[in-house]
Amino acid sequence: MGMSVTISAATEHDVEQILKLQYLCYQGEAALYGDYSIEPLTQSFDDVRAELGAGCVLVARLGGEVVGSVRGAVDADGTASIGKLIVHPRLQRHGLGGRLLAAIEERLAQDRAAKRYRLFTGHRNEGNLRLYRKYGYAPVSREEVSRQLTLVTLEKAADADSYVASA
Repeated sequence: MGMSVTISAATEHDVEQILKLQYLCYQGEAALYGDYSIEPLTQSFDDVRAELGAGCVLVARLGGEVVGSVRGAVDADGTASIGKLIVHPRLQRHGLGGRLLAAIEERLAQDRAAKRYRLFTGHRNEGNLRLYRKYGYAPVSREEVSRQLTLVTLEKAADADSYVASA
């Protein structure tokens, strides 16, 4: 019988696994834009540990292995910034990214009174854009970072449906 993936709050013991998974998962993003200096690939152990203390960090576990993660924080206006949604490549396209996204939204709404959610992705990352649209996010702005990269910022209200069936 196979093990099921569980989602829970990250602990200090997860930082190393999160960092290794993040490095693995962002290789494709770096290749897509020809930029291996992106922040997820240069972030240190201490940076991730600081994020763990400052915001909400969730992990998806398969047995003892961290196979996914997502981070979020809520500002004074109630806007939750969600970032670094990662899923191990061998488990992608099986709904785990959506489960992590829904879990962080729920946690940020319940524990930190989020009124809206905001996240961003690169304009060429069709997989991310498709996932975010599926979960009710709509583009609100675009920022050209370089000739190769434009960041697309997407938002949705906290009271919006988490999953849009028609997407």
